[in-house]
Amino acid sequence: MPSPTSSATSSPSGANGTRRGRPGYDQQTVLNIAVDVFNRHGYEATSMGILAENLGITKSAIYHHVPSKGDLLRLALENALGGLEGILDDPQASSGPADSRLEFVLRGTIKVLTERLPFVTLLLRLRGNTEVERDAMERRRQFDRRVAELVDAARSEGSLRSDIDPRTTTRLLFGTINSIVEWYKPGGSLSAEKLADDIISMMFDGLHGKP
Repeated sequence: MPSPTSSATSSPSGANGTRRGRPGYDQQTVLNIAVDVFNRHGYEATSMGILAENLGITKSAIYHHVPSKGDLLRLALENALGGLEGILDDPQASSGPADSRLEFVLRGTIKVLTERLPFVTLLLRLRGNTEVERDAMERRRQFDRRVAELVDAARSEGSLRSDIDPRTTTRLLFGTINSIVEWYKPGGSLSAEKLADDIISMMFDGLHGKP
């Protein structure tokens, strides 16, 4: 999967077809700061003036990189959704026992959340007030439905317990993983790999100690 700084990066076009930014800024730098501001103030409450103030540049300089605030949102959401959808495109998500496929997808989801934390945070806080937001929310629902199908398949194979309502299982899985954006601190004592191990262990084995 691409890193959070590798997707949707470009700057205004030069003679050779590439896009270049103002000194000290490229489109990805502008995008990273914009996402941080969106998460702190809310997308709707963030004006181009606020973005310019946080970037330390003029509003016209922002337009040098992107046509509008909506384009910044679109690029940010593509960063998050592209990572999540890429998990489902991997062959390991579509072959083998259902519980193994489910674990692969859940681990991949945790990896995307931890690597692209600000972008996924923005995705999870959408309200659906613009077409860009509504399209992103529908893509997220499609992802969720694919994971729910894996839960059902694992139950049918007998690798997941069947006495719990499958909708409850799915909601708890998503609730646990999505909560990462609210409390996980990259670079802290809990590594992303250990976090994934702990969450998968709890989800599949529960909290009871081994006899």
